[in-house]
Amino acid sequence: MQNILFSSWGGQIVDNRGKKEQDYDPVAQVQLPEYFQQDEKIKALMGWNGFIIRSEEVDIIDLCQTYLKAVHDYSKDCGKCNYCKTGYEDLMEVLDDIRNGDATDEDMEFVESAAEAIVDSSTCSIGKSGPMAFRQALKYFNDDFKKAISGEKTVTTGIYRSKLTAPCMDACPLHLDIPRYIEFIKDAKFDESLEVIRERLPLAGVLGRACFRPCESHCRRGNLDEPITIKHLKRFVADHELSKDKTPEYQATPSEKTGKVAIVGAGPAGVTCAYHLALKGHQVTIYENQGEPGGMGAVGIPDYRLPRQILRDEIERVEKMGVTIQYNHTVGKDVSLSQLESEFDAVFIGIGAQQNSRMGIEGEDQDYSGFIPGLTYLGKINAGQDPYPEGKKIVVIGGGNVAIDCVRSSLRVNKKDVHLVYRRTRNEMPADEVEIHDAEEEKVNFHFLTAPVRVIAENGKTVGLECIKMELGEPDESSRPRPVPIEGSEFVFECDCVVPAIGQQVDLSILEGFEDIDTTKWRTISVDAYTKQSTHPNIFCAGDCETGPDALVTACAGGRKAALNIDRLINGQPIEYDDNYYFKKIFTTLKVFNPDEEIKKVESKQRCQIATLPPEDRKITFDEIEQSFSDSEAVAEAERCLKCYQVATIAV
Repeated sequence: MQNILFSSWGGQIVDNRGKKEQDYDPVAQVQLPEYFQQDEKIKALMGWNGFIIRSEEVDIIDLCQTYLKAVHDYSKDCGKCNYCKTGYEDLMEVLDDIRNGDATDEDMEFVESAAEAIVDSSTCSIGKSGPMAFRQALKYFNDDFKKAISGEKTVTTGIYRSKLTAPCMDACPLHLDIPRYIEFIKDAKFDESLEVIRERLPLAGVLGRACFRPCESHCRRGNLDEPITIKHLKRFVADHELSKDKTPEYQATPSEKTGKVAIVGAGPAGVTCAYHLALKGHQVTIYENQGEPGGMGAVGIPDYRLPRQILRDEIERVEKMGVTIQYNHTVGKDVSLSQLESEFDAVFIGIGAQQNSRMGIEGEDQDYSGFIPGLTYLGKINAGQDPYPEGKKIVVIGGGNVAIDCVRSSLRVNKKDVHLVYRRTRNEMPADEVEIHDAEEEKVNFHFLTAPVRVIAENGKTVGLECIKMELGEPDESSRPRPVPIEGSEFVFECDCVVPAIGQQVDLSILEGFEDIDTTKWRTISVDAYTKQSTHPNIFCAGDCETGPDALVTACAGGRKAALNIDRLINGQPIEYDDNYYFKKIFTTLKVFNPDEEIKKVESKQRCQIATLPPEDRKITFDEIEQSFSDSEAVAEAERCLKCYQVATIAV
């Protein structure tokens, strides 16, 4: 990175003061965008890993004071470490004196010792890393502080933006305040923890079971021993409320102007959107083509992972907020999208990817008995049916979660001979590692580096699958090694049921008559990735119909963003990017999580393991496999959290 006057980021000092710009040493260890917003250049940044200064106009004392105030403001409600609170107050008081010309040389010695004391006495990152950049500024810009104390320098005021984050928060698509809700669990304040989650998410019990846990892969605790079991702590507080038979009270804060919003689809995206609109006082009606809520959560996730009743209970609570769900109503058949647009102030489309993708092999379009697409197969099982009672030897094709769910569900409808065919190796499988491991424990037969070529049938019934062996070549667009057929390695896999589960597509027939709504080459609806507004101004979209098949948490995050912007639309406010958007871009380049960081002065403590049903018992039942924490287990696991809040302040 060029044109940097000074950087201490990551502990590497680059000092270009006094040099001509063409002679500046580059800063290689960090990338800082040139602009925050379009018309705001980033002149400096101070944060958890040091500080960077681009412009000589930046006053280091003013930058330090603004940054420390932000750190203090974000930490003052904690109160766990007494000196962390009073220490920051002392630092700001002295910086006020320096600014006003009332400080002495002894004050400089005091702030250094006070900053050191905060680091030594604090038990979380807001205290451990918060003062670091300030201490570096005291060391490398000592003359500026001394000149201000002696009256030779006047402290000038700049324009700043500050933001709180944490590695887990940054990784979460919803940006849940994970350290805060875990801190409440530490203190056995389980209801308060759930309230924090519900600030952004109405489906804590659902995501506590069916989230793919990006937060855990960015947990700093994992650099020491093992990540915090964040997902299961979320589930725990949701289950705790259910066990006490408590009914949450949602406090709506109506917007200045409220309106009517139609939502297409009662899946995670639609329900989350409805929840946030209801909190703002809007009248919401959801149109759902199934006879029950949940979308792909209900159709595509088996009960052993996500009990249907948990899904129903949490969505029923959203209905009790005043949200109406019209079941068995298909938009495009029972009611048109144009009719909804004319009757409502805004429309949100949150349909899932519920069409099966084609493999492009011979025989798949012949309607053979025993050839059943993955979502159809799984949907029937989730409805309590055996999709093909005649089938005894099942071959599922694919490597994603739907494929894994198909093979594991097959065992639970008494299929004794269950196989999975995947064209790459286990390392490249996109399915959740936990699901793959559980399938292996349940004795599913995996066949890697194997691809289907032709469905074989006799008298209209599936009797086999011709396959070919593969080898891995160069990486493809997905950055995974491309599978390459091995010539002459064809063989026949004898079976009586073939289940392709290689992907899903979105049914875009809902958009008939709306030629102004752009779509993508992947057959998804094109929207602004941040606002979720389509090219038709009062139609918004999120979930699988925007992203393609994706995670439940991603759909929930999209539904929330859409709700916030639908509210702005109804209130005549501009739909535009905010500071959260621009800080996210900065955090993406700064890398909030460092997988190579060494965690020091923290005692290793293994995480609490979730109790599960034994493989031989669970493979014959749809009972939930994973059990919930006990109160004491949840508190013990929460106590492992390092509370890794990090603050960034930029000068613009």
